[in-house]
Amino acid sequence: MAERKKAGGPSRITGKEIVKRMEDSAGGVYGKIMKHKHPEITFPVRALSNVTYDPKVGYFEIRGETVSRTLHYNTVKTFAQTMRMMGMSKELIRTDDFATKRDAYYMSKNWEEARFDEQVESDTVMDDLEAHFMVNREQLGFVPDEHGGQVAGELVVIDRDRETGRRLEIDCTRFGSGAYAVPPTVEHLEFKTSAKFVLAIETGGIFQRLAAHNFWRKAKCILVSMGGVPTRACRRFIRRLSESNRMPVYAFVDCDPYGISNIYRTLKVGSGNAAHINQYFCVPHATYLGVTPQDIKDYSLPTHPLKEVDIKRADDALKNDPFFQHYKPWQDAMKMLLAMGVRAEQQAFSKHTLSYVMDEYLPRKLKHTEKFLP
Repeated sequence: MAERKKAGGPSRITGKEIVKRMEDSAGGVYGKIMKHKHPEITFPVRALSNVTYDPKVGYFEIRGETVSRTLHYNTVKTFAQTMRMMGMSKELIRTDDFATKRDAYYMSKNWEEARFDEQVESDTVMDDLEAHFMVNREQLGFVPDEHGGQVAGELVVIDRDRETGRRLEIDCTRFGSGAYAVPPTVEHLEFKTSAKFVLAIETGGIFQRLAAHNFWRKAKCILVSMGGVPTRACRRFIRRLSESNRMPVYAFVDCDPYGISNIYRTLKVGSGNAAHINQYFCVPHATYLGVTPQDIKDYSLPTHPLKEVDIKRADDALKNDPFFQHYKPWQDAMKMLLAMGVRAEQQAFSKHTLSYVMDEYLPRKLKHTEKFLP
């Protein structure tokens, strides 16, 4: 298990300092243009090929490879979009406002020839800027459109009223048939709980069943629905909650290459795309409860054949992912899944009974946490 290191919160650089960096960057561009030279902006390469993994550190760290965006006739639009996005961010910081990622895309429609045609383009430029300035996008004034996950269990979240600053105590046991939604930013939150561990769950269906039947009370845990690949806010929430109360985190996801190499790996060590901020937005001490390839056999689970994309993703993890290359138990599990040629979902336990996962599977697994995959 990775050594637990306090994240200390995302970079404490102030908005004023970020604005100063932006003005310096823009000034450098302007200066080169006035000297009739090609201006450029340098970014870290955001890819798995540009990260390293040390289990003592606990997350993917970015290496030194960079790429430069130079202004010439082939890149004038992207260069202009980068500068306009920087200007938008500067204004958001100065006015203490924020925009969702979708807002940013639509705001560009006023940029004439520099407007974005698809949101994936604006998202990419936004990610480039946070990597360039080595801050997270929330510090640039941009927040995700989706919530950061759902939470159920014996937990009181202490928030603040945005207008008055008054402390608000939110009891996660008092949402009836609903659940507490993790906000886009979680750094200011505090927690009170007597729970023993956090159970991070991939699918909403399993989360809803466990929450509806108060599994959290029986197991003395906090349930968090990741909703697929967990958002940064979800990962940061789990990290801060578990560290502030010294609780282990167990992941419960589908047994397929995507669930393992994307959802779980992103929760635990981060991603190549966001390696510049992984130290804050991952949970290095998380371990993998299941579903495992061995579970498919032990519990005679219904399966689906691996698709070509599944096989490619598994092969890529074994050949190119530093996390899987470090852990032989994960290499063995992935090879076993490939040899079986199948995948299984969390809901597959319903083959036995609807309550099997909470009455039999989870209690049995939780008795042997030392056997969880790293």
